Amino acid sequence: MATYLLRRLLIAIPSLLGISLILFTVLAMAPGDPFSEMATNPNVPPEVREALRASFGLNDPIMVRYLRWLSAMMQGDWGFSFASRINVDDLILQRVPTTLFVVGTSQILALCVALPVGIYAATRPYSVFDQVANTLAFVGFSLPTFFTGLLLILLFSIKLDWFPFVYRSDIAATGWRWYWEMFRQAIMPITVLGLFQAASYTRYVRSAVLDVIRLDYVTTARAKGLGEKTVTLRHITRNALIPVVTLVALQMPAVFGGAIVTEQIFRIPGIGSLLIDAILANDTPVIMAVTFVFACLVVLFNLIADLLYGWLDPRISFG
Repeated sequence: MATYLLRRLLIAIPSLLGISLILFTVLAMAPGDPFSEMATNPNVPPEVREALRASFGLNDPIMVRYLRWLSAMMQGDWGFSFASRINVDDLILQRVPTTLFVVGTSQILALCVALPVGIYAATRPYSVFDQVANTLAFVGFSLPTFFTGLLLILLFSIKLDWFPFVYRSDIAATGWRWYWEMFRQAIMPITVLGLFQAASYTRYVRSAVLDVIRLDYVTTARAKGLGEKTVTLRHITRNALIPVVTLVALQMPAVFGGAIVTEQIFRIPGIGSLLIDAILANDTPVIMAVTFVFACLVVLFNLIADLLYGWLDPRISFG
């Protein structure tokens, strides 16, 4: 296991380097820079603007700038935010926990809904439950997150006044009251992301279970006299989860993309809203850092998925 993990980490390094090079090149070639607003300010002479660009190395070749950024990043210096006036790494560390909490909890919710519903629907195909589950799943992943988010805000925040529709990180309460307020304000964004993913996962779980349930070893297990519950949990579900794990890992970029939209709707101070603000302000160091963090998280989740394969399928060896 340790050897396999080390090998995968070594493979991830060139992947992340390639991703960072592509991201840096695209951002460097994009129009605009952090000092573009100074061009319209009559109080800032052009020579001052050019001096600032030169001091930050923006006139250097792209490869030179990339190597400088890579060297600084490996030393823990991710740059300086021109919009927020603080170090980029400090800014990201303030936002990442919130995003991971919302995204992680929504994924747990999605799996808690999709697994039992998908398995139960597959073991009773074309039943009333299966038809209802399929219909709700189609509706669920047909509605975009910004639409369902606005619906929840209109219903539960404006009409019923049950939950706040603005996510606050400066809650004044203490003790259990603080945890309760954090839970209340996180319910709607987590529900929006979780149910959207649950709809997609449910269809995939149902399909995977239907593929496994027809295999010979399942028939053999039943012929041995094993109970239906044992057959479903030990022989069907465990093998059907292998493609589901792959789906969850491959869906992580889309999940983080959906989190960006959800954070904008509910004003969550996460890494997604930070990315949007940085794009609007042409804050290139923040854009580069946030997109690279997204890439690292996607690589991490794919590594976790590979490790789960060995637990789900004993035939997979990490040697």
